[in-house]
Amino acid sequence: MASELRVDKIHNEGGDNDTGLDLSTNDQIVLKTANTTRLTMNATGQTTIVGEGGSTTTNLQGGLAKAWLQAADSASVRDSINIASGTDDGTGQYTYAFTNSFSNDDYAPTVTTVVAEVSATGNVLTSAFDIFTFLRTDSFAYEDQVNYASVHGDLA
Repeated sequence: MASELRVDKIHNEGGDNDTGLDLSTNDQIVLKTANTTRLTMNATGQTTIVGEGGSTTTNLQGGLAKAWLQAADSASVRDSINIASGTDDGTGQYTYAFTNSFSNDDYAPTVTTVVAEVSATGNVLTSAFDIFTFLRTDSFAYEDQVNYASVHGDLA
């Protein structure tokens, strides 16, 4: 027979704000409101939440950018998540290495740039990806602009 616990609030009497649930490795946490599941987390940490509109679910890990960057002038990384370094490979050509590699090279880098009219990705490796920037009018590579990128995919 399954037990049921109904409470309005969980309070840690030790005085700090820590609370927790400790379930066996085969269980999952299910959060419901109005008798509808809103969040599920399984033993591996895989988390699914109700998406926009309330009729679909979104895999939280799968929907997050696994890397992003803002870089300028010769691949100098200004700010980033999961970007270890940038390399200037020549005029308008840059390589950005990941801190944590992707599980395969089928991830999706999205790149945009300031000043140059077109940016594209070149090599897409599990450990790094390339950005090429050039002007649409003459197809020449363009140097010294700000590059932005976000990368979606599965980490190794």
